[in-house]
Amino acid sequence: MSKSQLKPQIESIIAKPLLEPKQKMQAICDLLQEQIDTYDWVGFYMANHDERVLNLWCQAGEQTDHVQIPFGKGICGQVAVSNENFVVEDVKAQDNYIACSIHVKSEVVIPLFKDGKNIGQIDIDSNTIDAFDKSDEEFLEWVNAQVAAIL
Repeated sequence: MSKSQLKPQIESIIAKPLLEPKQKMQAICDLLQEQIDTYDWVGFYMANHDERVLNLWCQAGEQTDHVQIPFGKGICGQVAVSNENFVVEDVKAQDNYIACSIHVKSEVVIPLFKDGKNIGQIDIDSNTIDAFDKSDEEFLEWVNAQVAAIL
């Protein structure tokens, strides 16, 4: 399914009045992981700025031991500090990469902003090398804007 075809489904999830934000975020993770072939793992990490860590709120795909990531460590931790998108074509080429699975070949992390503050991020792992392009960044920025509206 194309990313543009997923937008109405994500808007529908966001609009569900009986779901809490974390449940909506889990439903979005499930949808993206199930519907986009190269999105093998999808998760939302939320920032705890006092402790300078990211905490895994929800995820779809293989379980991970990385439920808490210090700011600056790994791709996610770097995004928590830089406040910028990070696309990794080949995780083997990254010195500061935290391996979640031996199958992961590429990753994209997009910061989640609320009122101008980086409050978390969406993290996507793919078992395909060079799986992400500008359209993924733009789509995931849109997803994060939808999520920010409910937080």
